[in-house]
Amino acid sequence: MEERVGQIWDRFITRMAHQGHPQAAVALDQVSGQLGVFYRAMGGNSALRISATTATPHRARRSWLHRVAGTGRKVELAWQDENCLYLPASLDLFAEKSLNRDLYFWLAALAGTPLASASPADLSWIVESQLRTCQTLQQYPGLQQRYQRLVQAYIALRPAPADLKHEAAAQERAIQQALISPGSVAELPEGKYAPAPVTLWLHPDAPRSGGQAADEISDRQASQGETRQAEQRRRQAERVDKPDEQGATLGVRHETDLFSFAEFIKMDRSSDDDNPAQAENIANDIDKMSVAQDNTTVASRIKFDLDLPSAQEDDIPLSEGILYPEWDYKKNRLLNDYCRIIPMRSRHAVATELPQHLLKPARRLRRQFESLSLSPQWLRGQYEGDKLNLDAYLEYHGSIANNPSACAADPRLYCQKRPLVRDIASLLLADLSLSTDAWVNDEQQIIDVIRDAVHLFAESLHASGDQFAIHGFSSRRRQHVRFNCIKAFNETYDAGIRGRIADMSPGFYTRMGAAIRHATELLSHQAAEKKLLLILTDGKPNDLDRYEGRHGVEDTRKAIQQARCQGLIPFCITIDDDASQYLPYLFGGQGYTVIRQAEQLPKRLPQLYMTLTGKLCAG
Repeated sequence: MEERVGQIWDRFITRMAHQGHPQAAVALDQVSGQLGVFYRAMGGNSALRISATTATPHRARRSWLHRVAGTGRKVELAWQDENCLYLPASLDLFAEKSLNRDLYFWLAALAGTPLASASPADLSWIVESQLRTCQTLQQYPGLQQRYQRLVQAYIALRPAPADLKHEAAAQERAIQQALISPGSVAELPEGKYAPAPVTLWLHPDAPRSGGQAADEISDRQASQGETRQAEQRRRQAERVDKPDEQGATLGVRHETDLFSFAEFIKMDRSSDDDNPAQAENIANDIDKMSVAQDNTTVASRIKFDLDLPSAQEDDIPLSEGILYPEWDYKKNRLLNDYCRIIPMRSRHAVATELPQHLLKPARRLRRQFESLSLSPQWLRGQYEGDKLNLDAYLEYHGSIANNPSACAADPRLYCQKRPLVRDIASLLLADLSLSTDAWVNDEQQIIDVIRDAVHLFAESLHASGDQFAIHGFSSRRRQHVRFNCIKAFNETYDAGIRGRIADMSPGFYTRMGAAIRHATELLSHQAAEKKLLLILTDGKPNDLDRYEGRHGVEDTRKAIQQARCQGLIPFCITIDDDASQYLPYLFGGQGYTVIRQAEQLPKRLPQLYMTLTGKLCAG
């Protein structure tokens, strides 16, 4: 009974202490797509993705109601680092939904506007915030009205200086003056407590990454009912030594009104006693997570340094390795001979026939692709032909009316029907990293879907007569990038190739830049007029070393740019739900497609190839 009453009281007092407006809340999920475009248009770094921030402690004095409820110690503020722009997962600060939405866009504009003078480290928080505000409004005057509406509504929510003591009142007057007239306040008066956080500005002391430890505790598999932004909240972490198993460490932390105990004790407890919701709440309350090496397994996604199989069981290496450069975006240069590609061929593959469940779709696709080389095509822009191109005719005579001297004497106004010439070489590069071992549904894993897609892709292109090659890749650090040779350009598609496709299996990690460079080298040696590089993946670039995060994204982007410079046409097919966060930066708006239902990949891949090559031949 006491516990039940306590729960009711806790919900009541927490709800009373909350000062937001849930009915007008706007979630980051709802505006993240538009925010990404807006942030980059405002000058933000196009390599950064938008993610949910995490609440951080502040030193401002809490209200009496907050102290009773035990809330209000932390606040979610906007900030950015070299990987992400972090924004609150949800905003319900204002009673009007439009104002909460405007606040998201204002924070994105503020973060996207670089400081034109002085280093932020040389400026105090209040001066830097005013400087950012001034430069944002000067560069984008159209935001002036939106900013004034936000300030007017926001100041009404802040503490009234008349209700505060002398030092706190001076601080609050300075902040409100800085909001109303940016640039008018030179310094913030000192006080016993910090002022109330300013939601309209960026974080005064943004969290910093805990290095690899922070990545290791990131679990991106959301449980049922969680939002994606809540799942991706930023955590601060530090690496510590594992405590002595013979004893336990007990620490005491003195708060303003309570004693609390923090313990680090190794316990052996049945999983039936675990409460995931309680564990998440505890994690949200921790200011900094301490990560120690242990020998136990966990359910979270953690980067493991996997051992390579023995030489007798591993695939057959075809050479000692080929060295390729890697792009270091911080140094803005290529690191020569940095990565080693090891071409490999399956040791255990045996010749096999097409799987039974693919026979029917394969027959249908073969009929479609066989007709490609036989179908004639209308070619526009000809001097003479079978019919007049009405669009070209009207455009030509309209140009004569406007500027007779600028018109060609012999215009190309006709269309001509000719047999389709498909001088195309295509290379399919499949991601075979460990993430493909995940399950799509109760019956199929991602690697099964990829095998089926590659089978149908090969059957289709063999029927069309197009030149094609198929390779897979995975990696274990920069010195071991495995490049699985499934079908080379000079090999004939047969039962042996089908056996290699059937033997594809999940490997290690995804050092995509090196694999793209080697695929570019192979494809550039083909004599075809059009060269298409198809990249099939289920996630973003990553590896055990610093290739995680922005480094991998920047290197992959550089490899794609180099491929385009050699006349190749890169195109990415992905089943990653987060692909819209980074693929536009890598491949451009028209250089990729996202397949939302992974089980549709075998059907969609040949269709995509037909559409892409149809445009190439028409061009």
